[in-house]
Amino acid sequence: MSSKERSSTVPLLSQKHSGIPENLLDKAEKAKVLIYETRTKSPGTGQRLLVIPQGIEQARFFQAIEELGQTLGVENVEVNDKPLVDGWYMEHPNTHDMMPILDDEELVASAVVYPSDTEEVQKIVLWANKYRVPIFPISMGRNLGYGGAAPRVRGSVVIDLGKRMNRILDINPDDYTCLVEPGVSFYALYETIQAKGYKHMWIDTPDLGGGSVVGNTLDRGVGYTPYGDHWACHSGLEVVLPTGEVIRTGMGALPGNSTWQTFPYGFGPYSDGIFSQSNFGIVTKMGMTLMPNPGGYESFMYAFEKDEDLEALIEIIRPLRIGSILENVAQVRHVIQTLAVKGRLRTNYFTGDGAIPEEIVHEHARKMPVGDHSWLYYGMSYGPEHIRKYKLDIIDKEFRKIPGARRIDPKTLPEDEYFWSRDRIAAGVPDLVELLWVNWVPNGSHVAFSPVSPIRGTDAMKLFNMGKRLHDKYGIDFFPAFCVGLREMHLIVEIVFDKKDPKKRKAANDCLRELIDDAAKEGYGEYRTHLVLMDQVAGTYGWNDNALKKFNEKLKDALDPNGILAPGKSGIWPARYRKRGWELTKTSGNRSEGNGVASSATTKL
Repeated sequence: MSSKERSSTVPLLSQKHSGIPENLLDKAEKAKVLIYETRTKSPGTGQRLLVIPQGIEQARFFQAIEELGQTLGVENVEVNDKPLVDGWYMEHPNTHDMMPILDDEELVASAVVYPSDTEEVQKIVLWANKYRVPIFPISMGRNLGYGGAAPRVRGSVVIDLGKRMNRILDINPDDYTCLVEPGVSFYALYETIQAKGYKHMWIDTPDLGGGSVVGNTLDRGVGYTPYGDHWACHSGLEVVLPTGEVIRTGMGALPGNSTWQTFPYGFGPYSDGIFSQSNFGIVTKMGMTLMPNPGGYESFMYAFEKDEDLEALIEIIRPLRIGSILENVAQVRHVIQTLAVKGRLRTNYFTGDGAIPEEIVHEHARKMPVGDHSWLYYGMSYGPEHIRKYKLDIIDKEFRKIPGARRIDPKTLPEDEYFWSRDRIAAGVPDLVELLWVNWVPNGSHVAFSPVSPIRGTDAMKLFNMGKRLHDKYGIDFFPAFCVGLREMHLIVEIVFDKKDPKKRKAANDCLRELIDDAAKEGYGEYRTHLVLMDQVAGTYGWNDNALKKFNEKLKDALDPNGILAPGKSGIWPARYRKRGWELTKTSGNRSEGNGVASSATTKL
């Protein structure tokens, strides 16, 4: 054991599946210090009352838990009767959302269980059907901004797939593929590939590398190489259905096949899609394609002076992105994030009430290494030098059509400038810096608004102005970033709030709910959302008298007749919860529970 391993206050990857690689340890420890310096919320002490899911008597619940302990081993079944400790990114809870937008006790587990393999997941599912206990699977519980590890139904038993199911089952250096379990983080996959000496293969990583490869992909998360659409890059699933059967999708259904990770479709209907962002099954294995080393890369960054430059910039980006001159997910970030990603409290810049004034933001931006700006574009060009030069010359010519546009020389930027984090991520190297803007306020938490639009300047400005107006209305600082895919654009707005302050939580919630409705009226739907907002977002997809919702409910009732698997996930409620007030909407208030569940059994297992 190295001296760093002995003295570290942050778990290392060599010690724990959810730990940090040793090369990022210093960065992680500094991030932890910054977070705890701004924290005023103290963890509770002693025991707290156990939350038992509605529809189950207390004695029967404990009988069920005892039986599950006998099946899995008592050390792998934990009752959640201890104080809720929020921790931080590298030491996160698996019992609740560490960044709650509602009261701490709303979205909380009754117990957490730790299966070791697919067979034990099957046993848990059969147990849940026997006792009608709602279960909620997580991969690693780091879906921060969208609910973390919290279950949608209060008192559900969380199935933590990461702790004991964290094996990289295969890395194929010829096919550029891998097969992983839910507890494999982007950190772990990257470090393993490096240790094997596979320099010809890259992974694609999101902004933070500690999340599960499986979990991020199933929630249709993105990264920043040309392989950034993670769902499009997966190939083959192993799934435990809500009734206990196990299936393999695609070529995995053919015994003895050798193409499960190379050809995702197999024969017949393509079923993988129903297991992404759903509650139709528990994924225990997933294949993923890996990117060939492009033989060179070069990061670049451009600054643009005015908010209204966004419209022209997006119009320039669209043909370059579709034509793959801009090769990776284009990221356009607003100036306020240049300040926030330094990890310092907003009171270092502004101590007044309401949203920070624009002139204050620009005053401080002028003192930064990048200089004053309204937007920064972060990009990467791949390939040998002569190919990169050809593409970068085209990009430079196009971007400079915007008056005042300037390319930032990386040589002028210090080592801790955020540009270098984006450089690593776009080269498939996981990092940790993205966490720092959460320190913008004490007890910093965040929740995301993520609508999708066409890649058009008018749409970008419409969404920007809408977000700015509503953030100003609720006195919240506006953190917009546009991430441009091949033919669509995601606006990612992170609302950062003080989770200790009920008024700040309510403002964040109210602002988000108004944003969702206003965006939907303009034809913009969210691609991903927080647990608290799932019913509202699902309701915006209401074409043809909610035909999609009805279809999802038919699938749910067919695949999960007892309604035990993640009820309410993505706004999909099983029959025994429907019409009982479980939906959380703009007008329902902030109590997450409904009025009981139907008790009748519908199937025998």
